[in-house]
Amino acid sequence: MTKLLKLLIVLSFATITTCSFAYDSSIARKYEKMFDNIKGEEVGKALHIISPEAFIEEYKSGKSFFAIDIRTPAETAIFTLSLPDSMKIPVDELFKQESLKKLPTDKQIILVCSSGMRSAAVLMALRDIGFNNVSVLKGGFKELSAYLEPKEANKAPKAKAM
Repeated sequence: MTKLLKLLIVLSFATITTCSFAYDSSIARKYEKMFDNIKGEEVGKALHIISPEAFIEEYKSGKSFFAIDIRTPAETAIFTLSLPDSMKIPVDELFKQESLKKLPTDKQIILVCSSGMRSAAVLMALRDIGFNNVSVLKGGFKELSAYLEPKEANKAPKAKAM
């Protein structure tokens, strides 16, 4: 009985100790710093979320950015981005060295997926490895096509009158 009691005490202590150290505190501090100033109405900007309207306006105004469709090959076989400076790199390929070398560091990268969920996860991972120029298209292709018909969204910008 005494041995059983001692074993239960040791197991309880081990379980409590393991639970209290179940996370990496240095990574937690890094994320604390990253999210420290994200409050109120500034959340979208701070988290680098771009609305479909702003995405189209930036494209039509000629602003330089690099868009990446991170959906699976099966999804991109149906439709994908056809904008200049855009490419398809599925999530499972994105973090390979040959793919990371393709990402620009001198202009904004906008991640696009079906709904924005995968893009948000990838944004955090890219920021974690040093890409601070990354944004997410809010709502992905679902919100983009709800905002504008896909053919309209991909039209070339109108030439500016002189």
